[in-house]
Order: sequence, then structure tokens, then C-alpha cells
Amino acid sequence: MLAEQIQADLTTAMKARDQLEVSVLRMALAGIKEARVSGTDARELTDDDVLAVLAREAKRREEAAAAFAEGGRAESAAKELAERDVLARYLPAPLSDDELAALVHEALAEGGFDSPGQMGLAMKAAVAKVAGRADGKAVSALVKAALAGG
Repeated sequence: MLAEQIQADLTTAMKARDQLEVSVLRMALAGIKEARVSGTDARELTDDDVLAVLAREAKRREEAAAAFAEGGRAESAAKELAERDVLARYLPAPLSDDELAALVHEALAEGGFDSPGQMGLAMKAAVAKVAGRADGKAVSALVKAALAGG
């Protein structure tokens, strides 16, 4: 499982004395543990659940890097991006614009969505099809444009 791979990589990073990787992987494992025990009952996470945690953490790093860059703190922004890059090794490759458009079109066709009133259902289908490999804002924009044109 992915969580076990991250734990093994943490051990390797500790032996190599890679401080950046150690801190990022520890943070990732803490997030995974938190997700595991959140809610009323502790549960075992699937790889998809772990990927969702990692994607959320990677997105936080990107947002923090953007804020640091905007505030003129380039060194802090670079550190956040380096942390995001460590997390990105565990995430599936992001979709290209063409691949994303094709998947959104496919999801809309499969669900028979063709009017702006079906935006919520269409988004749910499109997000499931994309499976975390693209930004939600990009998916939303494509769904909205396709439904408005249809």
C-alpha cells in the first residue's frame, strides 16, 4: 500500500539524512494517520484515500508558495515548492489540457448532461472521472462551458 511505501521511504530518507524529505514524509504520515482516525470510528485507508491526503497537502504547499512569492519571500516560496515536489512523486501525473477536456466530455456524454441546471450532477461525474489528476477549478470551467454550449 502507498502508506507503507511512504513509511519505507521515510526510513531511507532518515538513513540518508535528507532533512527536507524526512520532514515532508513525516508530515504526510501524520496527515494519513489523522485521516485514518477522523470520524466516529478508526478505519483503514485505501490508496485513493492516501492520494487524496497527499494531493491536499501538495495543494497547500502550492498555495503557501504563491503567498510567499507575492509577499517577496522567495526563499520560503522555494522551500514550499520543494516540499510539494517531494509529495508529487507519490501523486499520479496531472492531466494535460487535452486529456482533461476529453475526460470531461466523456463524463458529460455518459451521464447525458446537457443543460446548466445539471451543473452539480455533471461536476460530480466529471470529478469522479478525473480522479484528482486536475484542479477542480479547471474541471468546473470546462463543465460550465460545455453545459452552456449544449
